[in-house]
Amino acid sequence: MSRDDPGVTAVPLPLSRRRFAARTRPHRLPSRLSGHAAVTRVLVTAVLVGAFAAQAAAALLPLAPLLLAATAVSLAVEAVLHRRQPGLLSLFAKAHADVTVRHVVRDLLLVVGLLRLGEEDGEPGLAPLVAGLLAFYALHSAIQAVSVLVHRTRTLPVVTRNIDASALRLSPAPAGLLRRPGHRLLVFGLPATAGLAVASVTDETRWAAAGVALSLLLSLTGLVVLALRLLPGRRPAGEQEVLEWFDAWLADYRPTVGLYFSGGASSAYQANMWLEPLAKLGGRPVIILRERFMVSRIAPTDVPIVCLPKVATLMRLEHSTLEVLIHPSNSGKTSQVLRIPTIKHAFVNHGESDKLSSCNPYAKAYDEVWVAGPAARERYALAEVGVEDKDVVEIGRPQLDAVRPYAGPPTGAYTTVLYAPTWEGWDGNPGNTSVIEAGENLVRALLADPGVRLLYKPHPLTGSVDPRAGAADRRIRELVQEANRERSGPRPAPSAELARLTAELDRLTEAGFRESADQVERMLVQSAPEPGRAQAVARATAAWEEAYWASLPEGEHQIVTDARPALYACFDISDLLISDVSSVVSDFLASGKPYAVANTSGLSEEEFRTTFPTVVAATVLTPDAAGVPALLESVRHPEKDALAEARAELKLRLLGPAEPSSQERFGAAVDALCAAAEEHRARMTRRLAAVPSPRREASTALTPPQPSRPV
Repeated sequence: MSRDDPGVTAVPLPLSRRRFAARTRPHRLPSRLSGHAAVTRVLVTAVLVGAFAAQAAAALLPLAPLLLAATAVSLAVEAVLHRRQPGLLSLFAKAHADVTVRHVVRDLLLVVGLLRLGEEDGEPGLAPLVAGLLAFYALHSAIQAVSVLVHRTRTLPVVTRNIDASALRLSPAPAGLLRRPGHRLLVFGLPATAGLAVASVTDETRWAAAGVALSLLLSLTGLVVLALRLLPGRRPAGEQEVLEWFDAWLADYRPTVGLYFSGGASSAYQANMWLEPLAKLGGRPVIILRERFMVSRIAPTDVPIVCLPKVATLMRLEHSTLEVLIHPSNSGKTSQVLRIPTIKHAFVNHGESDKLSSCNPYAKAYDEVWVAGPAARERYALAEVGVEDKDVVEIGRPQLDAVRPYAGPPTGAYTTVLYAPTWEGWDGNPGNTSVIEAGENLVRALLADPGVRLLYKPHPLTGSVDPRAGAADRRIRELVQEANRERSGPRPAPSAELARLTAELDRLTEAGFRESADQVERMLVQSAPEPGRAQAVARATAAWEEAYWASLPEGEHQIVTDARPALYACFDISDLLISDVSSVVSDFLASGKPYAVANTSGLSEEEFRTTFPTVVAATVLTPDAAGVPALLESVRHPEKDALAEARAELKLRLLGPAEPSSQERFGAAVDALCAAAEEHRARMTRRLAAVPSPRREASTALTPPQPSRPV
């Protein structure tokens, strides 16, 4: 799969199914809030402002019942904000109305209410309460300061997975409550607020005193617990100790080939698609990441994972045995690792299509560019972006080796059609996605055929740039749901086998983290993975997918948006793909099945086919979807399929020959580039040996050891 794909990684991350889907699929960009979300925010804000206004009025009048009720409503809205509206919390903070300010205002209004309810003469009875509240807020600030110090001691220069890091004195993280100032203030301050509220009704300040005292005790306890974390024996290893440990691990493990990846939260699938091909290489592979959050987003694998956030730490790879790094994507941080002269770099991309992103000029920065087949080689030559033909290596697409080949026309009662449009992209090109201009027409035409079962798998970023795409996507989903209501067949009982496989897959992919676990605790939990876990996850995923499709009512249309089932699983059970110009088309060609591409570019069909070579073997559909009935007829009756031979030829051009397999060609390319890296190191060693002695001695420290690459 690629940046254009409507799906995410084929192997689940170490989270439960629902949490995994929420955490790993590319998030919609907040270009514009949906109507429902905007109304909810306005409503929550209005209730909170109204509660504060009522509390102020009740404190000044004074009205004890109203003061109590307004305080209770205000606290309830705070709970909703922290659990359901984190975005609104950030807006309040930008307006200098963060949780601390709100909490102080709430408590001060209660004190004012107490004064107005009988203490106007300034009796000293409230002075201890005010002093106690001030002490509580001072302790809150102290806890936050100590929390920051503890966080710094637990922010290691190297983050790992699948590596025994017990020598670094790793330990579980402090309770999340102590690290989250908003939650901590609400919980620790609740007794004081509640005591003041009760005192305003009962006119007995002892309730307020008891509440303030309990809040002080909780805060003091929290401060002590956090402060103990700063003791030398309770801290993880320091920065220098961690770096020395990392150097020792590199010397002991002696990696030869690695995958380098840097990207945003939504891009992990680009690295995940290369995990299995990397693991099958044998030897001692490693995964190099740059963002700390990405460590937990990489799918289950037995390959060691190392995150090196700082450039200075990354440069330590120069003195390792690492010979080759493969790059599934370009990023701003890619240029940093390209500076290491002892490592050869190959760009493998995360998918190929006819879009300009598949022949980016940045590719000329790599030693080699590895592509699927001759079409990509030609694409680079025609693009004239500085990539020389001698540096282009055809390796196929190892991820597609497992895609099931075409086995003939549909034999059951239904023809399964996968409609997988891409998103609208950044450039505003109307031809990027068919959702806006053609999506509803295509879906209506497909649903009008009683023999069609539709799988609708939109790109997760649909609607993130153009609201029209998001609106069209919602209307398409409504059409599919309405069609299912009309096609009311008996729904089978929940599958016990599917439930068992789901539980098994969740067990294999669930890392067992506490919700409050930080990076150090995750390193501790994931330091020694169960041997063969990645293979077990792959087997469980395959069994789950088979059970999932079998559990669905025959002919029921599906809207596929979760991480399971994956895109390639949808390929396997589909008889036909309808998509846009994207890498989804290139990947689907591995199956040899019929496919169609919607033309919303404004070009004529001839110009469309000429501009986008992946469309050569496709049925081109116009925005009105007039060609859908004939397309379905050709799928059901192969003798009417005039594009079968063209698909076979295009598959060869796009993906290369079937033999040797893509995995074998990938391995051969790795071996060849490793050999080139070894030769380069040998030449540098000989050149340094010829340098006069003083200069040679000064340069020796920069020369990496000659690696011993396993076969």
